Amino acid sequence: MTTPEDQPPAPQPSAPETKDRVYRSPAGMAGGVLLLGLVGWLGLDAIFVGEGRTPWLALASLILMVPLIVAFTLRPAVFAGQDRLRVRNPFRVIVLPWGQVAALRSGYSNEIVTASGKKYQLWSIPVSLRARKKATRRESKAAAERAGGGRGGRTGGQDAGLGGLGGLTGLRGGVPRNVGPALDGPVRAETDRVMDELRELWGAREKAETAQGEVTERWAWEILGPAVAGAVVLGILLAVG
Repeated sequence: MTTPEDQPPAPQPSAPETKDRVYRSPAGMAGGVLLLGLVGWLGLDAIFVGEGRTPWLALASLILMVPLIVAFTLRPAVFAGQDRLRVRNPFRVIVLPWGQVAALRSGYSNEIVTASGKKYQLWSIPVSLRARKKATRRESKAAAERAGGGRGGRTGGQDAGLGGLGGLTGLRGGVPRNVGPALDGPVRAETDRVMDELRELWGAREKAETAQGEVTERWAWEILGPAVAGAVVLGILLAVG
């Protein structure tokens, strides 16, 4: 018979794991699906209906084009976790611990700069100059309404209620996530708000012990291999005539 002292200690509940935030380009994914459908339709039609060398040329073209379309449209993504940022670009996967990040820049493209000075473009978070101009116009309109005491302003209590619903605040300048012409604070384009979220997470985690380490890169051979093979076969077929 066991005594309470002989019984093993009850297991402690583990801390809940937080899922990575995933950022993709919906427009890029939609365009990729349409391109794959079009290329697949034309390619398969040439393979099954074409004559002579046409089926072989169509097959080689599909082997070359399908991986490239996937690489530039469906594949790009950014995974932001508590300890690291994983950037999946068309031909590479880069893992950057937050402690190695030196800056997150937004210009004509969004990019990340490491402590060693190396830059990586965030393909899945493209910059839209049109969206920026639209956000600037909306911000000018909202500022005019706030200055004139119009209906576009909000009180502090309402802003606090919005934050209670999970609104995020950017690290630089306190930019709210859920913004619009009727809210106080600057109106931002969607990709700029995404960069604000990444800056906030970086600022909160860059000093954490678990967020240290080395930057790693891996080439996407699952994309490069088929594309190179298709290019070689297509080149041989065209050379042979």
